[in-house]
Amino acid sequence: MNHQPSGNGAPEAPKGAPVGRRVVLSMVGVGAAGIVLAPHLQHGLESFLGAAAEKDPTGITGLLPNGGGFRFYNVAASVPNKDASNYQLKIDGLVDRPGTYTLDALRKLPQTRIVRDVQCVTGWRVPKTPFEGVRVSDLLEAAGVRPEGKALRFTCFDGTYSESLTLSQARRDDVLVALKMQDKPISHAHGGPVRLYVAPMYFYKSAKWLSGISVTSEVKPGYWEGYGYDVDGWVGRSNGRDDTPTV
Repeated sequence: MNHQPSGNGAPEAPKGAPVGRRVVLSMVGVGAAGIVLAPHLQHGLESFLGAAAEKDPTGITGLLPNGGGFRFYNVAASVPNKDASNYQLKIDGLVDRPGTYTLDALRKLPQTRIVRDVQCVTGWRVPKTPFEGVRVSDLLEAAGVRPEGKALRFTCFDGTYSESLTLSQARRDDVLVALKMQDKPISHAHGGPVRLYVAPMYFYKSAKWLSGISVTSEVKPGYWEGYGYDVDGWVGRSNGRDDTPTV
């Protein structure tokens, strides 16, 4: 049987040639190291892409997937980092008891965990993603919505983004003020420390860097609705798409 020479002029080994024990052990070692380092590499990639997205006016970084399948979108020039020392969520508008929650206060409230697919209106999907946090309905009950209250306006500490829901949408059990994603505290790149999570709607409705919830008398369309996205962003029933629902 003739073997063609390789690029360096040496004959190629026959296909199926035995692999030495030392090579096998080396491969096993590399594989084990990959398993151990994978979470750290994934976190590093997320941090890099998140930071790059904040300085990318072109939006090109949003086209780059990280290992978790997410894309990073940001509409503000920069976003401050918040943590337990300076984070606040303000509840106001047409309520009887307006108030402000710190991160620690939100953590002490009853938590709800939801596992759903995440669907972006641009097409990508991340299956079976856990989110955990406080139901928006619980916060509304504590605030006491006035009879004239019909909708919610969500604002963010990036200073630019906003979103909206009707009162009936916001009171669903699968709409959260989320503190955890994938069973970890939500990172800054993913909209932490607190973001909105609206499980049955496209991901643009799940506003990142959440800082305010105001009860209003009517729906005030959010940031992307001003560019033509549907106000009622149900997965598979809006924006001209037929994606499989996430519930």
